[in-house]
Amino acid sequence: MAGRGRVSMQEHMAIDVSPGPIRPIRLISHYFPHFYPTAEPALRPPDPRPPGTPVRSAPQPQPDPEPEGDSDDSTTLGTLEFTLLFDADNSTLHCTAHRAKGLKPPASGSVDTFVKANLLPGASKASQLRTRTVRGTRGPVWEETLTYHGFTLQDARRKTLRLCVCEDPWLRRRRRAPPLGELRVPLRKLVPNRARSFDVCLERRRLTKRPKSLDTARGMSLYEEVEVEAAWEERGRVLLSLCYSSRRGGLLVGVLRCAHLAPMDANGYSDPFVRLFLHPNAGKKSKYKTSVRRKTLNPEFNEEFFYAGPREELAQKTLLVSVWDYDLGTADDFIGGVQLSSRAGGERQQHWRECLGRSDRRLELWHPLDGTPLQLSD
Repeated sequence: MAGRGRVSMQEHMAIDVSPGPIRPIRLISHYFPHFYPTAEPALRPPDPRPPGTPVRSAPQPQPDPEPEGDSDDSTTLGTLEFTLLFDADNSTLHCTAHRAKGLKPPASGSVDTFVKANLLPGASKASQLRTRTVRGTRGPVWEETLTYHGFTLQDARRKTLRLCVCEDPWLRRRRRAPPLGELRVPLRKLVPNRARSFDVCLERRRLTKRPKSLDTARGMSLYEEVEVEAAWEERGRVLLSLCYSSRRGGLLVGVLRCAHLAPMDANGYSDPFVRLFLHPNAGKKSKYKTSVRRKTLNPEFNEEFFYAGPREELAQKTLLVSVWDYDLGTADDFIGGVQLSSRAGGERQQHWRECLGRSDRRLELWHPLDGTPLQLSD
């Protein structure tokens, strides 16, 4: 030490000793067991297997599919498994409710549940479907398919499917019990004619303020305030079949069904029927009407009517189809209508021309209803 000079503090701090990577200092808690499912003690017992035995790594858990919901409380409400299929060829949307898991029991302890579906925006009862009730389990299995008729590509682009897992109201003795959980699926994510399965966490019900302008509306229940305008514009749609019969020498008009009709009665439903009018009539029978379907917004008629005449004469006429709500003792309420002719536009004109252009070929097509009664000139 005597032969060496003293190193100042400044020179000592400037020396690069290259200590290498810094390792974390072990804590005393590393040597004691933890009571957490993901933690492992640092000290392990010796391996009883002989040396040279290959060690197999534990399988890594697969990540769960990303849920649609963004709520931290959604995992406590359970999950719902379902499949969606948009059948573009038949204009139908199929929703198959498979099962629910881990449902949170209500205060009464009962777990008798069903799945309720709605299309938004729109009137609630016009698109409301539900499964049967499965009783006495927190993991109900339905395996039931709910079908929406008249579902078009335009609907898929702008509508959302709302699914709720609800408790059976008969057991709770109240009709407006809140759902156990709900979820919403934007239908623009669906690929036509391709099924898609979901396993999604349920969320709590989204409550929104109802607009004051709708307080006196009859039978209307809207979920979102921003959906008011679209809901009031939609009057429903009708499925018509047209076929020119060469054997009978006239036009066969089939009224098959209606879907998502606007509710006109105080109970939230309508008693719909359909009127047909071929204009001008020229003294021949040109007015028909179907039977009345009670308390429904998705009636099925399957009734057919016949208009005699050559194709050239029928091509110059207009077929007016109107949907009405039957009221006993008062005037019937107009729900919506559509006219088919060679002077109409879009699919209405195309449907009319293709039918009269080919004989003995039945053409079916969904037509949206107009809320304003059509005025026909002589």
